[in-house]
Amino acid sequence: MRAHTGRRRNDEARAAILAAATDLLAAGEPVTLGAIAGRAQVGKQTIYRWWPSKGAVVLEAMTERARSLAPTASTGSLEGDLEEFVAATFAAAGTPEYTATLRGIVSEALRDEHAAAVLAEFTADRREQLYLIIERWLPDADADLAVDQVYGVLWYRILIGHAAVDDAAGRQLAATIAAQLRAG
Repeated sequence: MRAHTGRRRNDEARAAILAAATDLLAAGEPVTLGAIAGRAQVGKQTIYRWWPSKGAVVLEAMTERARSLAPTASTGSLEGDLEEFVAATFAAAGTPEYTATLRGIVSEALRDEHAAAVLAEFTADRREQLYLIIERWLPDADADLAVDQVYGVLWYRILIGHAAVDDAAGRQLAATIAAQLRAG
């Protein structure tokens, strides 16, 4: 077995790097490794040592934040699990900081194919979490439309800004989706 040759991650530096990435997205500033390193007050080599690309940093930052703000619940029912997950997702996404971050990654994805890949991977992770909730309670359900409805409403409201992205909207949507799934 080969001995570890690289330096281990410093948790404080890691947190600063991830925060810098999401802060840049939220501010609508260009997300470059130099900008991340500068904001996190680390060298670019530190980032390269721990992540293979800027996209990997952004993906980890967004995924970690989403999972902490909207964890998969286990309430004892489809309706309860959907309500907790969708409401938490909407409540988190509806904060000014997170809305700006999500708009920032979409904007970056339109300019940069690597950012587009990060956005695709991030949304795939969030969609998978919702699929898992539905499959736990209704293993034979065709969940595609339900998942599209949840995230379609979320992204539409984030990008267009015509209606609230909040806990109440998430709870209302979750109840509608649960009823559709039960009826289908």
